[in-house]
Amino acid sequence: MGLHTTVVHFDVGDDRIERVVFLLAEDRVSQSLASSNPYRRAPRRRNQFAVDEYVVSSRPARRAAQGYYKNRLPKYPIPKDVRELIENKQVPDVLTEDLVRKNYASFFSTLLIMEELHLEEEMKAYNMECVSMRRKGAQFVALEVPGLAERRPSLVHGDFVFAKLASNDPGNVSVYQGYIYRVDADEVLLRFAKDFHSHHSNGNLYNVQFTYNRMNMRRLYQAVEAAENLEDDLLFPSHSTKRKLIKTKPFVPLTCSLNEEQMHSVEMILGCKGAPPYVIYGPPGTGKTMTLVEAILQIYKTRNYGRILVCAASNSAADHILERLVCNEAVEVKESEIFRLNATSRSYEDVSPDFIRFCYFGESIFSCPPLKALKRYRIIISTYMSSSLLHSEGLERGHFSHIFLDEAGQASEPETMVPISNLCQQDTVVVLAGDPMQLGPVVYSRDAENSGLGKSYLQRLFESEFYESEDEAFVTKLVRNYRCHPAILDLPSRLFYGGDLIACKEDNSFSILSKVDFFPNKQFPVLFVGIQGCDEREGNNPSWFNRFEASKVVDIINKLRSSADLNEADIGVITPYRQQVLKIKKVLETWDSPDVKVGSVEQFQGQEREVIIVSTVRSTVKHKEFDRTYCLGFLSNPKRFNVAITRARSLLIVVGNPHIVSKDPYWEKLLWRCSDNNSYQGCPLPERQYNAAEPRAEVNSGPEDSYCSNAGNWDHSSSQENPVADEAEWSDGWQS
Repeated sequence: MGLHTTVVHFDVGDDRIERVVFLLAEDRVSQSLASSNPYRRAPRRRNQFAVDEYVVSSRPARRAAQGYYKNRLPKYPIPKDVRELIENKQVPDVLTEDLVRKNYASFFSTLLIMEELHLEEEMKAYNMECVSMRRKGAQFVALEVPGLAERRPSLVHGDFVFAKLASNDPGNVSVYQGYIYRVDADEVLLRFAKDFHSHHSNGNLYNVQFTYNRMNMRRLYQAVEAAENLEDDLLFPSHSTKRKLIKTKPFVPLTCSLNEEQMHSVEMILGCKGAPPYVIYGPPGTGKTMTLVEAILQIYKTRNYGRILVCAASNSAADHILERLVCNEAVEVKESEIFRLNATSRSYEDVSPDFIRFCYFGESIFSCPPLKALKRYRIIISTYMSSSLLHSEGLERGHFSHIFLDEAGQASEPETMVPISNLCQQDTVVVLAGDPMQLGPVVYSRDAENSGLGKSYLQRLFESEFYESEDEAFVTKLVRNYRCHPAILDLPSRLFYGGDLIACKEDNSFSILSKVDFFPNKQFPVLFVGIQGCDEREGNNPSWFNRFEASKVVDIINKLRSSADLNEADIGVITPYRQQVLKIKKVLETWDSPDVKVGSVEQFQGQEREVIIVSTVRSTVKHKEFDRTYCLGFLSNPKRFNVAITRARSLLIVVGNPHIVSKDPYWEKLLWRCSDNNSYQGCPLPERQYNAAEPRAEVNSGPEDSYCSNAGNWDHSSSQENPVADEAEWSDGWQS
């Protein structure tokens, strides 16, 4: 199935006529996913209306009674000169310097300004023109916002919008400020000034501008500013004197399944007396969270003075740590001594009913308890950002004896500084757990990312001599992988971890493999299915999809469920483009398989499934440089590759175009490894290029006029006036 290309020669006397022929082979599923709406770029939005003057509205009451914050968050307005410099595409001087203590705050503040200006600009893309609002009672109107459920745009209670009547005479129309009182699945409830509501009717058409919520950015500005008060041992350990020998003593593990490296990590953490930070370097599936939980429980059980803050990059990760702590049978953590701090914007329904008792809320709205109550807890669990509430409430530096930062590789350095800069002093033990070889922070501004915001604090630590050399006084590397079959683990171990990883998974892969009839090699649990599909887009959505790969993915899921007796929850599908996610989900819903998780690499980081199916989507060389520029897709992003192929416990199946993935040195290794093990199916393979060295850098994508769907026997020296360089362009006009 897919798109096939060949050359047909017509011999007419002494002349030869050469023509390119395309053959499209598809099934009903791929046909059902074909675009009925050809892709067109979204029209440019009109100029925004001015909001220099507007009719103000009353701000909603705080979501819970907070009282007076001891440490109020400053406004941190963006300096006009810095804004103009960045908007004119000029590089501020501080970003041309090396990061040192003297310029630490100004360096990261400038990066944050770059990120904020980018987010401001992105928010403009969601502005709406000539839309209606539905009256709800005397004081509110409801505005339907497409994409709201996917946080496009991301709006929360307390944000405000500007609205004005759509009119050809804008000079005589007032601009009104409206606050968001409630966010539902696809609409927001707004309240404007009384004058707006008295003149409103449901037939009115308005232009609406959204505003960017600066709260989290203000927290980051405050954190990097406060970081200037930290010890050198925390900010720049490489500049400090060598850590004194950590005195360790044996302990009785509360989790009986700890391995040698995990035991050593806990011993070192229990022996630490303060800075520099201690790092648990945990590649995929090596039990980082288990190690953190053991260390937290040891401190809780054996040290009455211990006060512990645990931060994670996401709510789901923080909830998982809470579950592991309170469900541990060896240590009973008192309900009155553990607290899960949630942001006020988090949905009450998002928290499991089993764990809501560990939260603080009123009228189903989360908040931070008063200082006196906070001081009674021995363990507080939060995300990085929400930990700023502790500082606002008045918790002082040194209150916590230990601060644990999970998923530290996924947080930007300013995010990591939110708990560290406000709550650490010299004798606070800081522990980071993560993997700098997996996906890093999510940064929206490419300029800010490339200038340093895309590098986590964890990754920067590994640039210093003590962490890079894996000095045991600074870092422990966990090497025993309990997730993946050895054949799945082998390649990422060699490419990213020096071949140190040890596969320790209890093997049930062969029992699954023995039941799957479409695997050609019953001893090798990695399969590459080659399809030369078409890159397509539809409507004004710039996201790509490949309906041939989507059809094949669904076909594989059906075969797995029927032959291997797998549950839907055992199967995950990873694909880099949002539109491909939606296409696959659409088919799965028609097949009544809604519990198969389909998502991006970012959504799967930290997760695992018995079977992972990867759809690479791309079938055109031409767009690879675009993807590289905007960090899209899998290709040219080794960290995304590493995460994608280490989510599978038993079976890994890749569906993609071998002529495209072979352009990337990492995917090329996987492709030929499958081929060498008789575990490749599908279209003819490209010609193999033999390189002795392991990939360490990106490779060029090749000539722009190469035929990405060519079966491999085409002589490119053949002369053609107009070679077909992009099957996506051809497929967009295809009428089935």
